[in-house]
Amino acid sequence: MPEPRTKTPRERYRTQVQAEIKEHAWEQIAAAGASALSLNAIAKRMGMSGPALYRYFDGRDELITELIRDAYRSQADAFRAAAETGADLAGLAHALRAWALDDPQRYFLVFGTPVPGYRAPDDITEIAAETMAVIVDACAALPSNSPAGAFDTHLEAHRHWAGDHPAPPAVLHRALSFWSRLHGVLSLELAGQFTGMGFDPALLFAAELDDLLDR
Repeated sequence: MPEPRTKTPRERYRTQVQAEIKEHAWEQIAAAGASALSLNAIAKRMGMSGPALYRYFDGRDELITELIRDAYRSQADAFRAAAETGADLAGLAHALRAWALDDPQRYFLVFGTPVPGYRAPDDITEIAAETMAVIVDACAALPSNSPAGAFDTHLEAHRHWAGDHPAPPAVLHRALSFWSRLHGVLSLELAGQFTGMGFDPALLFAAELDDLLDR
């Protein structure tokens, strides 16, 4: 395998500035949400002119795409790392929760309210599919106690989101249930909806997971 090409000083500087821009973008998102993201405000914080910053990102949408791409890649890496240590579906669930709690703003950028006027490019969906593929594999390793239903039959014709994995519809159904129910609990927890209700959200998450594993 050929050695990777060494970046030139100009390329290294560009990468450094782009990373700094993204750091300021995350600060803005944490303060006011992704819809309030402003490249001109970031440029001002960095002591740059607006046009100078646009040499690093073509516009707001390109910057948001890079942030979403980083978030999805981070999630996929977390799942892959868990899978490589032999984690089963329960282990993946706890990896998901740890990833979400580590950076709620990153989580909400991916799984929260869509940014008005923004449409992610196709490669973002491909990165997201990497995570789902790990979930499908983990679900395929479990015995199923549920008979096939109407939705399982429906999935047979709509399984493209699972990539090239030839899992049966019942496995895909379990993977979707895992993905949707656990994200539902996480979204409510991170949004503070359980505050004052007097129970531990971690225990609710574990109970939902146990129910999914018993299916």
